[in-house]
Amino acid sequence: MNRQIIQVIPGIATSDGAGVRLRRSLGGHHRQRLAPFLMLDEFSSNDPNDYVAGFPAHPHRGFETVTYMLEGHMLHEDHLGNRGHLKSGGVQWMTAGRGIIHSEMPQQESGVMRGFQLWINLPAREKMKPAGYQDIQDASIPRFHLPHGGLIKVIAGRCQSSNGTVIQGPIHGLSTEPLFFDIHLSSDEVFSHPVPSSHHSFIYVYEGDLSIGDQAQQAPRQAALILGEGDQVTMQSGANGAKAIWLAAKPLYEPIVQHGPFVMNTQEEIMQAITDYQQNRLTTP
Repeated sequence: MNRQIIQVIPGIATSDGAGVRLRRSLGGHHRQRLAPFLMLDEFSSNDPNDYVAGFPAHPHRGFETVTYMLEGHMLHEDHLGNRGHLKSGGVQWMTAGRGIIHSEMPQQESGVMRGFQLWINLPAREKMKPAGYQDIQDASIPRFHLPHGGLIKVIAGRCQSSNGTVIQGPIHGLSTEPLFFDIHLSSDEVFSHPVPSSHHSFIYVYEGDLSIGDQAQQAPRQAALILGEGDQVTMQSGANGAKAIWLAAKPLYEPIVQHGPFVMNTQEEIMQAITDYQQNRLTTP
């Protein structure tokens, strides 16, 4: 059964970090979420005033952050000594675990800075595990080419073609079993793919025109399009093609308590995270 759009969460203009302008859909109004996804931001500007101040050093605990850079160049540094250049087409997948302090700073003073940041919750049993970081360059992300000119970048999970070929993305083996595709469709092209019926799923269209499901529901741009039940997703582009990210993951049926960059299961755990940060114990056992 093909999944249909059951909710549209428009991106709301806001700012974060030291004043980076962006659009927040998931995690925005009343913190609308789709477990295990906590937040989705899109940043896109050719005006350096919108991004040059970047995201100076700040803490996280209890979840994973994923930054996908469509265009631009940022430098990641953290307290573990990791230092990675996030360039066009690349992905930074960071597990905050019990604690990490990092920065993401633009390495350009002109041109386009464009991409997404996604927050994915961790199950309670993993919230205090050691922090980790993966820096994935564009060349290391496998592509699957569609018969009519489109392509799929497989960032997380597995992509399966109609002839049975399977492509594994660089991110796999996580508890929430995430699927993360960047989908580029040519004119009037159809893409269908199975998805576990247990997973929550959404689509975010960032270019062109796209319709979803058997009823060809028109997909608004710059909004998180929450999909209903089913074991398959089908989408079709319009005459000018379309680009979208598609995400799915296993939900966590656990309480969520968030205070800024900390996401835990109880208020007591949040207070402990704040105390640990204030006393320089956030990142140590």
